[in-house]
Amino acid sequence: MMERLDIDQIASRLASLVPPGLADAQKDLRANFRDVLAQGLRRLDLVTREEFEVQSQLLARTRANVDELEKRVAELEALATSRGE
Repeated sequence: MMERLDIDQIASRLASLVPPGLADAQKDLRANFRDVLAQGLRRLDLVTREEFEVQSQLLARTRANVDELEKRVAELEALATSRGE
């Protein structure tokens, strides 16, 4: 999930785009932008970096196991073929 600081930075950038004549509204707009951004991100089905890394490691281990099993099956098939089975 995005860090609170990142959301605050985006909200500040959006508020800075408000025309100078509406400078008084910038503080309110910044808060509203921040809330809208945070709410929108919460609605997304996102995972944390930690969860992503755990799943990546699990997938890598699973892939290694599959590769090893494929190698073993190929060896057994070659053995069976050489025995005439």
